[in-house]
Amino acid sequence: MHALSLSHVSFSWPDGRPLFNDLTFALSPGLSGIVGRNGIGKSSLLRLAVGLLRPTAGHVERPARLAYVPQSVTLAVGDTVASVLGVAERLAALRAIEAGSSDAAHYEILADDWLVEDRALTVLRSLGLGTLTLDRAVGEVSGGEATLLAIGAALIAEPEVLLLDEPTNNLDAHARDLLAAALATRSGATAVVTHDRALLAAVDRIGELRERDDRTTELRWFGGALHEFEASLAAERAAAEQAVVTASADVSRQHRDLRARVEGDGKRRQRAAKAKANAEVTRGGVKAKQDQAAKTEARVSKVHEARLERAREALATARAAIPRDRSIKLDLPGTTVPQRRAVTEIRGLVTRTETPLTALIQGPERIHVTGRNGSGKTTLIETLLGAVAPVSGEFAVHVPVGYLPQRLDVLDDAASVLENVRRRAPGATPQEIRDQLGKFQFRGAAAEALAGTLSGGERFRAALASVLLARPEPQLLILDEPTNNLDFESQSQLVQALEGYGGALLVVSHDQAFVDAISPTRRWSLENGAVRDEQLS
Repeated sequence: MHALSLSHVSFSWPDGRPLFNDLTFALSPGLSGIVGRNGIGKSSLLRLAVGLLRPTAGHVERPARLAYVPQSVTLAVGDTVASVLGVAERLAALRAIEAGSSDAAHYEILADDWLVEDRALTVLRSLGLGTLTLDRAVGEVSGGEATLLAIGAALIAEPEVLLLDEPTNNLDAHARDLLAAALATRSGATAVVTHDRALLAAVDRIGELRERDDRTTELRWFGGALHEFEASLAAERAAAEQAVVTASADVSRQHRDLRARVEGDGKRRQRAAKAKANAEVTRGGVKAKQDQAAKTEARVSKVHEARLERAREALATARAAIPRDRSIKLDLPGTTVPQRRAVTEIRGLVTRTETPLTALIQGPERIHVTGRNGSGKTTLIETLLGAVAPVSGEFAVHVPVGYLPQRLDVLDDAASVLENVRRRAPGATPQEIRDQLGKFQFRGAAAEALAGTLSGGERFRAALASVLLARPEPQLLILDEPTNNLDFESQSQLVQALEGYGGALLVVSHDQAFVDAISPTRRWSLENGAVRDEQLS
């Protein structure tokens, strides 16, 4: 039996827009990954599964013990770690019994869970939170640690089914590895919505959400981890491209057959006219033969025309099966910085979390900022942006700066994509902006869409366009965990956009695949309150 199953489930939004139609699947034991483009319905699927959304049709079968951790975890700052983990009462009862209490209520609360403290500490260590004590206040932990605490609470409850939505966002590489190991070894069924390539490399199967012809979303399952999934998609694309070649050849063949038939009919009519002129047959015989020939020609022509139409329809279907090319190819000459030009000078800079940093950023350097959660990466960026005052020291930025924050909150939701970019590029003409927006896949009426109506992937492209197309052009670009919440397509588009960027780049990221793709030349590692500056190339 499957602990979680959806049977013929349909769901529509309050405005009537359908999302799922006749969705049926059962979650298998082991670790499953769920992927799909931004806005396709991944989070909604989990919310349907746990009962936070009600299906408009169909049935959801849930296990008795089901745990769910959403993308955004909010914890009460006054709670303790033990409270978040759900063991505070049992710990208090255990402490009372150890102190000599014989109160039956304490034994009832403990429920023979004599190893509750050991289990809680073991889970904390397995998630890299071994330095936290059970009585520590939640208000003292970082955002990444808060997410791990919520996951830890779910693990301690030992649910039959565990559902996680983008659990590795804001986690450093070490924490991501530990979480992947904890989930891979867990008993029961676990489903993770994620585009973290390292985590997807550890799953047993992948479910892909994609849009159907009727604009609803379907779920397809692929056995194996990420590399098997990508191999399957590559094989599907190759088959779709071959189908286009075959269908195109059939259209050409049917067109040739029809043309040959038309030309043959013309020759037969010429022979009939010649026979009539030579009086080879009687007038009545000629008329009869002409009528019969006309009927035959019409019937055969309709057959050939029908074949050609079917061939054209097959070609259109084959072309539609090939995923659209949504790549971004930019040429941003105004962002280019010469090799030796000083971009940023930092002298003895001390922030709230780091010891003095002295550094010089020159030319088109690409610097990867890394460090454990809470090490001060975001604080360093906010200081360089002027949003946070340094404790001491000084810095100077000599070029225009562009900044793409994690939350993508650089857009005015009430303004169109075009207007958002125009506000940051006052010297550019509307046509210049439209031409550039076309490279970000905003063509024609798409550029007039309000930012507040965009899907996740569209919003990312609009935010990226507003930063890269600004005037003056940014010659220092700062990105803070830019791939968080991005689907594979958007991640690829970001890498493509950066290929056309010629300025200095400062990137905070725990996504090693993305870091490798942008080829950093330098690394700033934040460890134990210090910054280690390492040249990579």
